[in-house]
Amino acid sequence: QVQVVESGGGLVQPGGSLRLSCAVSGSFVSIDDMGWYRQAPGKERELVATISSGGATNYGSSVKGRFTISRDNAKNAVYLQMSNLQPEDTAVYYCNVLFRIRIGQYSSRWGQGTQVTVSS
Repeated sequence: QVQVVESGGGLVQPGGSLRLSCAVSGSFVSIDDMGWYRQAPGKERELVATISSGGATNYGSSVKGRFTISRDNAKNAVYLQMSNLQPEDTAVYYCNVLFRIRIGQYSSRWGQGTQVTVSS
């Protein structure tokens, strides 16, 4: 089994910053892509950012220039540094990982989510 656990959410004022963390544990050969997604009330889940095993990154248009994704392969962890947060960033943030079970076989797992609320 593979476990994905997010942390670091909370309440922050507009213009503030937060850093989310996602730790992966369990039985797998390696981790490929890692990413952050978010879902606001009444809206569909959307891409925030992804990072490949080689470090290539991709961002959703609404967060480009404000959020930075990074990963620590030695710790099987991915991070999301969020700056200049705005009320529209309020959502539950989910971590997703694509991992290799054995040669040629992959699976993915979602974390339980962490709430980020931006409000004065």
